[in-house]
Amino acid sequence: MKTTILLSAFALGISNLNAQETTKTNPLTISGYVEAYYSYDFGNPGNHERPTFFYSFNRHNEANLNMGFVKANYTSDKVRGNIALMAGTYPQYNLAGEQGMLKNIFEANVGFKISKNKNIWIDAGVMPSHIGFESAIGKDCWNLTRSLLAENSPYYESGIKLGYTSTDQKIYLAAMYLNGWQRIQRIPGNQTPAFGTQLTYKPNSKVTLNWSTFGGNDLPDSLRQYRIFNNFYGQFQLTEKFGVTAGFDVGMQQMQKDTNAYHNWYSPVIILQYKLTDKIRISARGEYYSDEKGVIIVTGTTHGFKTLGYSLNLDCVIQDNVLWRIEARGLTSEDKIFILDNSPSNQNYFITSALAISF
Repeated sequence: MKTTILLSAFALGISNLNAQETTKTNPLTISGYVEAYYSYDFGNPGNHERPTFFYSFNRHNEANLNMGFVKANYTSDKVRGNIALMAGTYPQYNLAGEQGMLKNIFEANVGFKISKNKNIWIDAGVMPSHIGFESAIGKDCWNLTRSLLAENSPYYESGIKLGYTSTDQKIYLAAMYLNGWQRIQRIPGNQTPAFGTQLTYKPNSKVTLNWSTFGGNDLPDSLRQYRIFNNFYGQFQLTEKFGVTAGFDVGMQQMQKDTNAYHNWYSPVIILQYKLTDKIRISARGEYYSDEKGVIIVTGTTHGFKTLGYSLNLDCVIQDNVLWRIEARGLTSEDKIFILDNSPSNQNYFITSALAISF
């Protein structure tokens, strides 16, 4: 009897140990995200396409998929990797310049730890952009639609990244060798490398400060125009319910090859978020984008793209992994670059609603 009890206890102990080892050593996780939306533009575009400087939630008067993806992540002490394939109007428009199946790659990267005692990694492949506080994943952003500066700076990048995180998790430093300004493949005729850097400082759990840069040429070498870009932002959780995000982008690009004259563009943004309850929150955004010479947003008008934006959105957390949102947004431009009531207008108004699930 004692022998039977001892054997049973031993077997139970081995079973528990195996279960613990399995939990600890399983490096592979599968996840997914689906975000459907409906947007109505009061300009009522006949082709159902909203202004060309929008790449997310940009189809008018139709229920559609902004983005859905399935992702596999592998993480161990010394090796990590991600692969995620996506579909929706976001990849349709934002990756229109990529070839074939590359349009459906959300992430495809591998990394390894190069230091035994320090948290230093090298990652290579297609990665989320190191620029900005807004990603393509809606649930991670305070607003339903993306800001003008986010829509017109890289969402993704392809290259090699060297990253360091301090032991106390307060400082992150990274340097990148890139294929270009939001490029998986370099454009034909371009043999010029691009570079990026990132510095993030988190003095505590309520404050994040970030400075990201890009430098490079995004044209064929015969037309080479060097671009220098800086992105700054700070996120501040002032109270348990109230938070503020402030960002500023500024860039410059050579007017033509081999010249010291540059065109400039810039964009400030501020976002306020207030949590009414654990399930309901509201966010307000004010922003401005100035690109007089059309470096990023081409209008062909006298003053170029000089546009003020404002929006208000309501979020409802249906359950932990399901989010419903609605947002009203307006734009006012110096020139008449929009259509309203079948006539050129400097005003644009639209309402968007989205339902997202993560798993």
